Amino acid sequence: MKPLKIIPISPSYNESIAELIRSVLVELGVPKVGTAYEDKALEALSDYYSKENEAYFLLLNDEKLVGGAGIGIADEFNYVAELQKMYFLPEVRGKGWGELMMKHCLDFAKEKSYKQVYIETLPTMKAAQKLYQKFGFRYIDYRIGNTGHYSCDVWMLKDL
Repeated sequence: MKPLKIIPISPSYNESIAELIRSVLVELGVPKVGTAYEDKALEALSDYYSKENEAYFLLLNDEKLVGGAGIGIADEFNYVAELQKMYFLPEVRGKGWGELMMKHCLDFAKEKSYKQVYIETLPTMKAAQKLYQKFGFRYIDYRIGNTGHYSCDVWMLKDL
């Protein structure tokens, strides 16, 4: 295995992570409206995740960008975090690297004293849901916050 590392996003990666996320969404046949595909923040994730209790992390394999995931604020009380924009290139899926990223993000959420972590996803993203369940996420029947991702109608929550 080549050297794998997780780093915080920096402005130099904004364009490449936006391209990666959009390419994965297209590959998975995800709607381009009502999902992360059309997020304005996607063009400048390093700016979007610049608040103290938020972060976006990049997964690098031998210095090549292969994925990313972030923790953002889901509610106005900073009680619930949201796992956001967790996407990986096809060649790195199924290797356990998503688990490494998930653990990293959940550890960050705990450090920032969040009590729960929320996820929005699509019904077709079964592999992602399986990973979330492995980490203790449960299905809920309501949306938390207002992400604008109205096409994402599967909601999950985990207590920290």
